[in-house]
Amino acid sequence: MAILVVAIVVLLALAAVVVLATGRRRAAVGRLSRETIARDETARAADPGVELATTEEESGEARRRAAEAREGIDSELPATREATEVAEFQPVDEEELGITRRQFFNRGILAGIGASVGAFGVAALGFLWPSGAGGFGATITVGTVDQAEGAFAAKEPFYNASAKTYIVQYPQDALPNAETAYGEQPPVLQGMEQGYVALYQKCVHLGCRVPWCQTSQWFECPCHGSKYNRVGEKKGGPAPRGLDRFGVTVEGSSIVVDTGVIWTGPPIGTDTTGQGQEGAPCV
Repeated sequence: MAILVVAIVVLLALAAVVVLATGRRRAAVGRLSRETIARDETARAADPGVELATTEEESGEARRRAAEAREGIDSELPATREATEVAEFQPVDEEELGITRRQFFNRGILAGIGASVGAFGVAALGFLWPSGAGGFGATITVGTVDQAEGAFAAKEPFYNASAKTYIVQYPQDALPNAETAYGEQPPVLQGMEQGYVALYQKCVHLGCRVPWCQTSQWFECPCHGSKYNRVGEKKGGPAPRGLDRFGVTVEGSSIVVDTGVIWTGPPIGTDTTGQGQEGAPCV
C-alpha cells in the first residue's frame, strides 16, 4: 500500500511539472533572452549616435529626431477603412499570443487523465504482483506435530487461521476405505496415510465458517445446519458433499498444508471412519 501511495504522488508531481514547464516555455516565446539584451546594450554603448545628450543643443537634436521618427511611424499606419470595405483576416501568431485559456484547460485535463490512468496501472500491478509473504493460497507450515497431538488429546481439531484449515486425526484402521474414497486425490490420501486430514473451514453449502462442536465431536454449520463427521464427511443438512480439503504432509516435526489447491469434498454417503455423533449437537 505504501508503494502504491508513493507511486501515485510521483505521477501527480510529474504531471504538474509537465504542465508548468509547457506553460513557461510558451510564455517565454517572443521575449528577448538575457544574452540578447546584454549584446544590444553593448552595441548601444559602442555607437556614438545613441549616446545620452549632454548639452541643450544635443538635447534639441535628439527631440527633433524623435519627432521625425514618430511622423514616420504615423505615415506607415494604414488608412482608416471605409464602411463598405471588407476587412482582410490576419491570422494570429501563436508564438506572439502564447498559451490560451482553452489550451491551458485542455492540457490540464489531459494531464489529469494521464495521472489517473497511471495511478490505476500502478494499483493494478500492485494487485496482480505476487506477494512475497506466505498466506492463504500458498504452502503454509501450520504448526508442529506436538501441537496437533496436543489438540487431538483434548478431542478437538488443531486450527490454523492463516491456512483457514482444521487439522484432524485420521484413524489408521480406516485407510483401506480411504484408498477407495480418496484414491483420485493423492495429496489428500498421502496425508491420511501420515495420520492427518486438512479440512477447509468453509461450508460447501453457502460458505459459512464451520465451527467444531465439542459435544457431538462433529463439525456443525450454524447457518443452515449442515453437519460433518470428524474427517469432514457429510452427515446431515443441505450441504451437497463433504468438506473440501487440502493436501497435507509432515516435514520433520512440522505439518505443512498446500492451500494453493482445494480438493473437492467426498460425495454424500461417504463414511470411511464410521464415526457417529458422540454427544449432544451444537446446532
